[in-house]
Amino acid sequence: MTATSAEPGSRAADVLSRPVTINGLTVPNRIVMAPMTRNFSPGGVPGADVASYYSRRAAAGVGLIVTEGTYVGHESAGDSDRVPRFHGEEQLAGWAKVAEEVHAAGGKIVPQLWHIGMVREAGAPPFADAPAVGPSGLRLDGTEGAGKAMTQADLDDVVAAFAEAAANAERIGFDGVELHGAHGYLIDQFLWSRTNRRTDAYGGDLVARTKFAAEIAAAVRAAVSPSFPVIFRYSQWKSYHFDARLAETPQELEALLAPLVAAGVDAFHASTRRYWLPEFDGSDLNLAGWTKKLTGKPAITVGSVGLDGEFIKSFQGEGAQVKGIDDLLDRLERDEFDLVAVGRALLQDPEWAAKVLAGRFDELAPYEVASLRSLS
Repeated sequence: MTATSAEPGSRAADVLSRPVTINGLTVPNRIVMAPMTRNFSPGGVPGADVASYYSRRAAAGVGLIVTEGTYVGHESAGDSDRVPRFHGEEQLAGWAKVAEEVHAAGGKIVPQLWHIGMVREAGAPPFADAPAVGPSGLRLDGTEGAGKAMTQADLDDVVAAFAEAAANAERIGFDGVELHGAHGYLIDQFLWSRTNRRTDAYGGDLVARTKFAAEIAAAVRAAVSPSFPVIFRYSQWKSYHFDARLAETPQELEALLAPLVAAGVDAFHASTRRYWLPEFDGSDLNLAGWTKKLTGKPAITVGSVGLDGEFIKSFQGEGAQVKGIDDLLDRLERDEFDLVAVGRALLQDPEWAAKVLAGRFDELAPYEVASLRSLS
């Protein structure tokens, strides 16, 4: 199989089909599959159905696939035995087949490496006796949870787990890695003042709160080849805390991002719920646009691409109608950001990229919640 090529002459083809380079990786176009948890990997092992799910989208023209979040090799990393893990012989063998099939279809693929931290519920699988851990043992609402504040040994173990996962990703044939530092999970819990109340070197002002994230990025950078891409996903908002902000100004955002660039991050995936909203007063730039402006690194935008409703409502049983992407194309033409990650629209239709690249917008279907229940 080979990835679907764009139809010459369509505006979408002209704008989206430009290659882009992230460190040593050349992505053939600007379309990224966003990471979306699917819960179809019993025992944490991605099977043939998961490989087909990703390779279908690569064959239809998605340039870069970011996998669903995968738990790193730390006992407290996750809370489901159906979410894939990125450690263990059987699990990594499954992931190697996923990467092989995506490459055969003409795509590129990176795993998203994940630790959920204090979001973990007590007694949850895959390791029921493992405690939830976080910077200060606090849940996202700022209250104490049934977990613990991380010791230096805990911090070192998690840093090592991310580095080992990244090294394994390169070994089994992936094209890079993405570190999940968004949405109120462990790395983000260190970045956010509500959940990080530490008084040691890992807490305090915004720059101090980046120390753990930067240590993970640096360890990952050291564990892989110099040209192997390291992407960092981050967000202002947190799960069900949509008004949360890490940075109130561009200056604060630059202070947050600079240590990550210094640690070896090659690109940023700036997660927003609606990509068209400006991030700071006085500028039309969205979060990805500001990220690129401040760091000079490639930036991926995301948030309700191609749809008129944001994704949280899908978990509440709501669908979404097709929305045009002219504004998105305008922003890409201005080089506000470099790539665009597509989520629910690609769940609904594996052929979404092929249709958009060919200008077949009339064939796009509204998003239906039923698509969450299958690996179509």
